[in-house]
Formats: sequence, structure tokens, C-alpha cells
Amino acid sequence: MMNKSRHIPPAEFLPFEALDIHLLYEILHLRAKVFVVEQNCAYQDLDYRDQHSLHVLLRRHGRLAAYARIILPQTADEPVRIGRVLTEPAFRRQGLAESMMQQIMTYIRRHHPDRSVELSAQTYLTAFYEKFGFRRRGHEYLEDGIPHVRMVWEGE
Repeated sequence: MMNKSRHIPPAEFLPFEALDIHLLYEILHLRAKVFVVEQNCAYQDLDYRDQHSLHVLLRRHGRLAAYARIILPQTADEPVRIGRVLTEPAFRRQGLAESMMQQIMTYIRRHHPDRSVELSAQTYLTAFYEKFGFRRRGHEYLEDGIPHVRMVWEGE
């Protein structure tokens, strides 16, 4: 689990409308840095889901260090979805992603208590998400050329 000796600040949960152009640029820059450049994956990042998402930002030393988005349900039967979970390479192995996921799950349980939660996990990260109660559903598949698996959290 997270190293408790390090102070990790609380994450910010911002709707799309609260993102100014500088913050949006910082988010998109980090998403491209990790998913497009580092993982060598050409994919359509701008998918029109950002406008229906809460953007979760965790800063460290004034820099965007970890990020995710919570895609809010648009219908009564849709699950909450988590996506674009990442940590800036310079801030990895400091417990930031774990802290951010704990905060995300606390937020979802508080604001959407009757919803299941889904995410598409890169296969090598399934054990990470299982720590938060997610379970694999279905078989591995390729998403943008990278092995993924659907994971679901259905409550405690």
C-alpha cells in the first residue's frame, strides 16, 4: 500500500467547464506524453467524453503528477466509468496513483452509491485495480494495440 510517510495532497475534482485553457493544455500534454509517446500508441485521445467527465488532478510540487477522469453516467442505467488513469513518469513509485484511486472510489461511493463502476485496464495493471475491489470481466482484448481487460466494481 501507500507509503504513509510521504504527504500526498488531496486530488482536485473538476468538471470540464472549470478547466481553463492552460489547465486543459497541461492535462492533454500529460496524456499525450504517457499514452502516445511513452507507450508508442497512436489513438484518438479527444473522444468527446471529457465534456461529461470530472477531471481528477493530483499535484505535487506545483506540477500535475497524476490524472484520471470519471466519466459521469448520461442515462439512469449507465455505470460510472474511470479512464485515462496515469502518473507523470517523474512522480512514479510515490503512491500517487494509489492515493488518487482511493480518492476517486470514495467520491464515487459518496456521489453515485447505487452505480457500478467500470474501467478498461491495461492487462499488466489488473492487480493494481483489484486492490480497490475491481474484478475482471471477460477476456483480454486489444485496445489501440495494447492488451486490456474490462474490470468492474459492483459495490462492497
